[in-house]
Amino acid sequence: MFVSGFTIARNVLKADYPLKEAVFSILPLCDELVIAVGKSDDDTLAHVRSFQSPKIRIIETVWDDSMREGGKVLALETNKALDAVSPEADWCFYIQADECLHEQYIPVLRSAMQEALNEPRVDGLLFAYTHFFATYDYVADSRNWYRNEIRIVRNNKAIRSYKDAQGFRKDGQKLRVKETGAFIYHYGWVKHPKLQLEKLKQARKLWHSDEFIEKEYAGMEAFDFSMVDSLSLFKGTHPALMQERIHSKNWHFEHDVRIRKLSLKKRFLYWIEQLTGWRVGEHKNYRILR
Repeated sequence: MFVSGFTIARNVLKADYPLKEAVFSILPLCDELVIAVGKSDDDTLAHVRSFQSPKIRIIETVWDDSMREGGKVLALETNKALDAVSPEADWCFYIQADECLHEQYIPVLRSAMQEALNEPRVDGLLFAYTHFFATYDYVADSRNWYRNEIRIVRNNKAIRSYKDAQGFRKDGQKLRVKETGAFIYHYGWVKHPKLQLEKLKQARKLWHSDEFIEKEYAGMEAFDFSMVDSLSLFKGTHPALMQERIHSKNWHFEHDVRIRKLSLKKRFLYWIEQLTGWRVGEHKNYRILR
């Protein structure tokens, strides 16, 4: 079984993305890992070149900043990385620059890929998500955050990154996937408030005009984390690769998790989900095989 990892990177230093942690979290499962590095306004390329692993292969790209409708450029760049994986690959493992895999899931995923290898009906493997918010102690748990997504796909040229690169499609159709029971830890909303604002400005330019961004964030010097609607306390452990970042955290945020800024309807739906695990009306970007 041959596994290729793939990801994209651009301006990761300016907005303090944990790209290195993301890459090295899946590297033990990969025979190679392709990083498509877009032309950047910082030292992203030098940063990626400093990663010490013979498995890593870099391709340089140029992002089309005119492709702002729905964040489409993210899918275009992701497909460049996917197209560059080895033709030997059986599976392709996608990781985004603000995600990380806990080392406890490495044996689970190796077994899941091996078991599904000779099941042609399986297009990919599904992960659950933990979305951290503000600090490493809190998890965003409202309906605004997706619960599952595909991160391992079969090496099939009909499979393409979809919309803003959140998921994948095969010939335009939802992928047939098996659940892995593994979690992806998403750290995209855990930064110093000033860096979080920089990251949001950078990210939203992939959807909106420069003029819109300037107006949207006029007068803001830092992101206000207190605007969150619902948080819960994280009771697990973080990946070992994230420990240095956690220990070097230099900002403070506290939140009373009993406070939920939800409408009456959303409060009721939240209660149902917490009680039963069922998210009423949930959009699923995949088809689960049983």
